[in-house]
This record gives sequence, C-alpha cells and structure tokens, in this order.
Amino acid sequence: MNRNQLINLLGPKTKKFNIKGKVISKKIFKNYIQETVSYNVEKNERVKSFLLIPKELNCKTPLIICHHQHAGKYKQAKSEIAGLKGDKNLAYAKELTQKGFITFAPDAISFEERNKAKKNWWGSEYYELASRIVQGKTLLEKTLSDISFAINYLETRDEIDKSKIGFIGHSYGGRMAVLLPAYDKRIKASVSNCYCKNLKDSLDFNTKTRIPMELVVPNILKFGDFQDIVKLVHPCHLLISAVKNDKWSKDAKKIYKFAKPFFKKSELKLKMWNGKHEFSKKMRYLAYKFLEEKLK
Repeated sequence: MNRNQLINLLGPKTKKFNIKGKVISKKIFKNYIQETVSYNVEKNERVKSFLLIPKELNCKTPLIICHHQHAGKYKQAKSEIAGLKGDKNLAYAKELTQKGFITFAPDAISFEERNKAKKNWWGSEYYELASRIVQGKTLLEKTLSDISFAINYLETRDEIDKSKIGFIGHSYGGRMAVLLPAYDKRIKASVSNCYCKNLKDSLDFNTKTRIPMELVVPNILKFGDFQDIVKLVHPCHLLISAVKNDKWSKDAKKIYKFAKPFFKKSELKLKMWNGKHEFSKKMRYLAYKFLEEKLK
C-alpha cells in the first residue's frame, strides 16, 4: 500500500470550505489557559474543541494534538484529555501543556459534544459508520479530515509553531496517532499508545478483538493492513508504546519489524511494557520525552 492508494480507499474527500475558526470562551488555570474554540469541519458542520496554552510564552510554540480513548465512553472525550473528568492518567493534554507545549483536544465524531444519542451507546458511532458506507464514503475519511481541517485553523494562530506539530493518543487515539501522520504530512512526531494490531488478526471471532468502526474501509485488505499504514507514517517520527499482555497491542513487535526498514529519515521506536491496557505515569514520561526530543 502506498499513500495514494490509502487516500483513494478512504472514498470521496470532504470538500474545502471556510474554516471560520474563533475563540468562544476562556478558562484560567494555574499554569495555562484553556480556550474553547469552534471551527467548521464541513460546510454545514461546526464543532468545538479545547486549546490549552501555557501562560508564559516567549516565542512560537510546538503544538501537540491529543486524541481521546474509546472504551465505549461516548459521553466523554476531550474533557478527559484536558483533565476535567474521567481517568487522570489520560489527562495528557493538561500534562503536556504544563511541560510547555500548546495542546489541542478535539472530540471525534459520535463522542461527547458530537454524540447524537447523548448517551453511552455504540449505536451513535454505528450510525456515523453505516450512513457513510451506503453512500460510498468512510468514517475514517471523516475522522481524519476533521482533524486535518482543525490543523488548518490552528496554523492561523500566532502562538503556534506550525513547523512543529505532534500527536499523541491512547487506544482509539493510538490508532489515530498512526493514521493521521500517514494521511497528513504536517505531523512531525507522534506517540501511539496501546494500539498495534493488524486487521487480519481480528477476522477470527475467537481472537476477542473487533475491527474498530473507523477502520471499516471497503477492500483495504487487498492493498495492505495496519502495518502498511505504519510504514506510511515516515518521515514523521513515531513511538509505538505497547503492553505485552494487551490484546490491542498484540502485533506490536511484528508490525515494528515490518515497518522499521521504511523509516529512512526518521525514527520508529518500539517500547514494550508490562501491565494492562493503560497509559501509566512511566509510559507517559517516555512519551513526553520522545515528543520533547523531536519537537523542542
């Protein structure tokens, strides 16, 4: 699989439009300011996200896009990443801002403020998938183009160094940490935590894993698998953070070995951990160090 084939598999591209980004509100914390920003992701669709900015900025600052987990928690997404609710170990937007980065926390479609059902129900996400597939579109194109358009807005912000954009995510966010830099080459460094699994290895019902809804892309296995998307991340630096007994990290070593030769001008790094499907303090420490090395 090459990048053009991946883009074509995603189906029709979302048409360009006027982003019209603006700041809706601000909340002041001890070391940073949390802005609620809004912008268009399609001609008739406007969304809200959090932008966290350190209080003391002396120059243009690297940006880290922070993607939330899944875990069937459709009522929380960006708020968990910003440290406002949920698992404190997943408040990496807040923590990275405290380390001097500007961070951006969006909701994926069907989560938190973009959850049409307004409850923890998989049907909301299934609707977003099925309603596109029957029209020859894909949910993956939607999720990727949403973030890509958000970057278009973020690049207009004077505080942000648009040459130093990173990405970090756990679980669902871990998938997006591979998918987005393969799709949008503005991402320079990325950390994928707790998702490294080929689609073929989920075709057997007894594996007890499913194919995530956003990865339901018709005919994708004719061209390649998740490992083929990992190789397309180059020249972005990529850290794969995986857990030995996590079913969602099962293929990490195999995928790393496959993709490593394709990283000619950037680093592909694999770190295997003991534990469970989590983003522990030790795991986050290594992730933040990686981003600091590549972007600061």
